[in-house]
Amino acid sequence: MTPGPRNLLSDVAGLKVGHADDDDLMSGTTVILFDEATPASVDVRGGGPGTRDTELLSPEMAVQAVDAVVISGGSAYGLDAASGVQAWLRQQGRGFAIGSVTVPIVPQAILFDLINGGNKDWGRFPPYRDFGWAACEAAAEDFALGSVGAGLGATTARHRGGLGSASMVTEDGFTVGAIVAVNCVGRVVVGEGPHFWAGGWEIGDEFGGHGWPGKVDAAALRPYSKLDALSATTPALVATDAVLTKSDARRLAIMAQDGMSRAIHPVHTPLDGDTVFAAATGKKELTDPVIQLLRIGSAAAHCLSRAIARAIYEAGQDGRGPKDWPAYRDKFPR
Repeated sequence: MTPGPRNLLSDVAGLKVGHADDDDLMSGTTVILFDEATPASVDVRGGGPGTRDTELLSPEMAVQAVDAVVISGGSAYGLDAASGVQAWLRQQGRGFAIGSVTVPIVPQAILFDLINGGNKDWGRFPPYRDFGWAACEAAAEDFALGSVGAGLGATTARHRGGLGSASMVTEDGFTVGAIVAVNCVGRVVVGEGPHFWAGGWEIGDEFGGHGWPGKVDAAALRPYSKLDALSATTPALVATDAVLTKSDARRLAIMAQDGMSRAIHPVHTPLDGDTVFAAATGKKELTDPVIQLLRIGSAAAHCLSRAIARAIYEAGQDGRGPKDWPAYRDKFPR
């Protein structure tokens, strides 16, 4: 397996990523901006999702492409972020054309970070609409990981959560990438660590090089008896530079969910709203549609597993993130 040059979602040509956040609020927003309207779909597995415009991503719905996807903290309040992104895109003249009007298409998923110690006394309106606009202004091919954007206020069952990303190139030459805000009820490490559940898919030492433990103790497989109310939901997006239909993107999202299952235990719980978007920027045609889509989907699952581990590995750098939650590298330095 070979990652792209940045080992980030932005190795997929045709998109950029931007963050906006606030340390006092201990929350933020991440936007994935597409250079042009892009076929996309979604798969939702968690029992408590918070989303916007995901129904229109079903293959049978009329709208065939999206302009951006938003991942945000703030629980239901964070759904305002898409409005800020929509306003920014409208200023650029982007959107689905209806007569003389254009409507930017901006699906979104949120995570719960309302009681992580940040100051949520924001007054009449939450700040997420402004975060959406600011994240668009900041969008670039290079972007930070860890305690930033939608991952700033994230937590997990053992460590500080965060924002992660990874990429790889398939044997057919297609680039695949993933981005994720990890805020799960479950654990990303085996037991108390340092091994990650995703350790078997690590490339090089991108999240510490600890690999996979020789044996998993039965205690590591048991969920905690008292779930952590600070954490709920891991929203993600996977993308490829292949030319895919909306139906293909739906299959890609379904396959990518397996990457979440390999990296978090337990996953897709009643409290999590685990959601995976999939998008195809259409830079390279498939020559063997079934087999190449199979390989792209497999790569997307691998990328998502690695992105989840990277989110935890990079969280807490520069002292950012929920202060009462240990950062992985505070316990297990590089």
